[in-house]
Amino acid sequence: MAGVSGVTVLRAAEREAAPWKNGGGVTREVAAHPEGSGLDGFHWRVSLADVARGGPFSAFSGVDRVITVVRGAGMVLTVDGIEHRIDQRYRPFAFPGDADTDCRLLQGPLLDFNVMTRRDRTSARVDIVTGRTVLSGPDTLVVLLDGTAGLEHEGVELGALDAVRLVGGAGDVLDLHGTAAVLVFTPAGADG
Repeated sequence: MAGVSGVTVLRAAEREAAPWKNGGGVTREVAAHPEGSGLDGFHWRVSLADVARGGPFSAFSGVDRVITVVRGAGMVLTVDGIEHRIDQRYRPFAFPGDADTDCRLLQGPLLDFNVMTRRDRTSARVDIVTGRTVLSGPDTLVVLLDGTAGLEHEGVELGALDAVRLVGGAGDVLDLHGTAAVLVFTPAGADG
């Protein structure tokens, strides 16, 4: 999708679940750049994970991560020996993907939203929004975490966990009745 202008709708119902090697949950990739790059070649990767039980996180060298609880009571992440209680929905928590990280669930399974960016390639601003939101940026991804939404200029309607990517300066207004994550990706070294 690099170099392509436009709007791409990414429906939740079309995502495949990939089980974790440790059996602790499943991940559904929302989008990645470059498209189809896999875990070793992405510049950025966004996913939703159904977490059934706690355990160690996989290490990703040179990667920054942001995790947000969407459903469930939350978790305690121990990052390089320091505990962080993540028990409020829609509160992004940033940490280095190459840190020694372990997860303990507070009260059973949860759904979390994950953003990973390769430090030497790109960065991501993650904003949680409610209500009408103007979308801007050269590469923007919106993931509807709860409720319904539409893009006013495109006539696109989104349901829970659907996403839309706007590339190449395409702008629009998100008419939101719920909660969404708005991500703006910036290449490493770019101003802004």
